[in-house]
Amino acid sequence: MFGKRVVRDMIGRSAENEADRRVFLKSAGLAGLGTVGAVSGIGLLAEPAGAATRSAAAAAPSDGAVLNFALNLEYLEAEFYHYAVYGTGIAASLQTGKGTQGGVKGGKKVPFTSKQIQQTATEIAQDELAHVKFLRTALGSAAVSHPAIDLQTSFTAAAQAAGLIKAGQQFDPFANENNFLLGAFIFEDVGVTAYKGAAPLITNKTYLEAAAGILAVEAYHAGTIRSALFTKGLATPANAISKARDSLDGPTDLDQSISRDGSMVNVTPTDANGIAFSRSPGQVLNVVYLTPKKATKGGFFPAGVNGDVKTSAGS
Repeated sequence: MFGKRVVRDMIGRSAENEADRRVFLKSAGLAGLGTVGAVSGIGLLAEPAGAATRSAAAAAPSDGAVLNFALNLEYLEAEFYHYAVYGTGIAASLQTGKGTQGGVKGGKKVPFTSKQIQQTATEIAQDELAHVKFLRTALGSAAVSHPAIDLQTSFTAAAQAAGLIKAGQQFDPFANENNFLLGAFIFEDVGVTAYKGAAPLITNKTYLEAAAGILAVEAYHAGTIRSALFTKGLATPANAISKARDSLDGPTDLDQSISRDGSMVNVTPTDANGIAFSRSPGQVLNVVYLTPKKATKGGFFPAGVNGDVKTSAGS
């Protein structure tokens, strides 16, 4: 059904480099398709329509690069929630990989006052940890290591940008339940737009389905956090965070507050067609680096993320 070049391109697009292609295929459940002879009679892929299509595919980041970009974000979310619920970071065995490994600055157990919110935080923590494990297993030896993560000064910078605190003041998302929800709000909406924006870049259908599954879970998380913030009367600071976040990713409006007209709840941020917003990897990095400029590090990732996709888009 297709020739050696297509098989080579398929495998190459599914790993960050040549050495990792077999591990990636094995993780995808395609271990028996490691040779051209084994797959030559199976119509998994069609020939590209022409030279322009092949050129565009070659210019796009590989599936492995896209999944490693997502893994960096999952490291960040997993650490935030794990510290909030358990008072400790994720296991050291889940932090190794390619690139420079870094630790976590800040983080502690949140003194929850609501049993429901504590249980919600625990469930989200378990989901985010599962995402880290899944992506690491899927990527195999191509998985990037845990980058340096800042859960302290980054939140203060974000809160100042949103006007929640003044210069010289500190914002600790682990100090109390309300601060925790506001901190979580910074991540969850970004996670949804990140997976939505990355979907068109993934060519392997097995991994596209998995990414869609993670996107759905992140959307559940985001809706839960938005609802909790509105219920607790925290719409004003949450809306300020939304505006600050939107100011980082360029001129396009890709964010929505949790309330409309000051009173009507907006749990599900969508465009006019009822479709979730998308952010490109570069736009996502603008948000987590906490800068509207082109950058390779900053904010929650003081040394940058690991992998091939590491530069923010810039305005």
